[in-house]
Amino acid sequence: MGAQRSQAQGKAGDLPEGFGVAVVREDGKWRCSPMGRGALSSLTSAETELRELRSAGAVFGLLDVDDEFFVIVRPAPSGTRLFLSDATAALDYDIAQQVLEKLDASMDLDDLEDEDPFEEGDLGVLSDIGLSEGVLSIILDDDEYADEQLSRIAQEMGFGDELSAVLDKISK
Repeated sequence: MGAQRSQAQGKAGDLPEGFGVAVVREDGKWRCSPMGRGALSSLTSAETELRELRSAGAVFGLLDVDDEFFVIVRPAPSGTRLFLSDATAALDYDIAQQVLEKLDASMDLDDLEDEDPFEEGDLGVLSDIGLSEGVLSIILDDDEYADEQLSRIAQEMGFGDELSAVLDKISK
């Protein structure tokens, strides 16, 4: 799988395929909007873009990177909460490595070579707004691509249609 990821990302500096979607819950309604492509390769870019939304409600980003893994980014005044669906992606993707560094996960990348994919970060990152740790664990346990997992998260939380509408716009 690692070789596939290396080929998929290509040369260093290339932007991976995938999508980033900013999700806002305000006044009981969900709103989704596309994020810039730079959010797929730079955690700082993703955090900055989400912080600039300045909403009184919940704000978080869903990043699908090459359909290999996803990142949930949720800025907060006390610091950004993060979830990475596959820590082994740090072998091939800068953003996954940046997430591990920000999480202060003391892992040597060489040690990840022989590991099966495993999640890292705050499993309860969205628990206060509708996605329990248990449901996220079940979604992760199913052998699906990252975009399918993110669609299931959106359905569980009640913004599946809004996410689909944004993804339809992005793919055109």
